Amino acid sequence: RRIAKPPDSITMKFTAAILALALGSASAFVQPSPARASTVVKGGFDGTQPMDYSKAGMQTVSDLESLAGELNPVVKFFDPLNLAEQEFWGDSNEATIAFLRYSEIK
Repeated sequence: RRIAKPPDSITMKFTAAILALALGSASAFVQPSPARASTVVKGGFDGTQPMDYSKAGMQTVSDLESLAGELNPVVKFFDPLNLAEQEFWGDSNEATIAFLRYSEIK
């Protein structure tokens, strides 16, 4: 009959490390809590209905070109992605330019 030899400290440390890693990663299998549904409509626009607004004072591409020439005569108008010609979210070109100008300031 063989007598079991007590484990040495290295084996015990290795076993403890493996056990800690196995139990510590159990949180990866926990189901995330469901996100709360937002009931707040920001600015009265929820993305489903087009908004009516005045286009008075909105800039056009020609306005941007003249403004760029005044502000930086060396570079002038530079739009390599052609964003000034786009219409985001099916809205007008002027509304897209207004959005890009607003987001540029932030």
